[in-house]
Amino acid sequence: QVQMVESGGGQVQAGGSLRLSCEAPRDNYSNRCISWFREAPGKEREGVAGIYTGTVSPYYLDSVKGRLTISQDNATSTVFLQMNSLKPEDTAWYFCGATVEFQGCAPMRPARYSRWGKGTQVTVAS
Repeated sequence: QVQMVESGGGQVQAGGSLRLSCEAPRDNYSNRCISWFREAPGKEREGVAGIYTGTVSPYYLDSVKGRLTISQDNATSTVFLQMNSLKPEDTAWYFCGATVEFQGCAPMRPARYSRWGKGTQVTVAS
């Protein structure tokens, strides 16, 4: 089964920016929600941003609004997460997940997502 593929993580200083990419298999991209989650050491995986492919209605965790922006490129089946003004508390593994077809983004709980990638690590130094 072809999985989602995340890339773009790295180490940055506080206040810096990163752009994460999530490439989805063609048959797992349209008409569903693709969301970004993060998992910090000792914490549960939490959804930070999601988008129903083909729409312009993103969904964000309140604490990241204004700093993180989710976008999509339908031609390449890729969802991006632009992260600005990064803080040390943003340090985590970031994963993208896809719901089954015709499932919306809310609530952004991991159990609702059927396909995942292996993640990309983001480290924000203070």
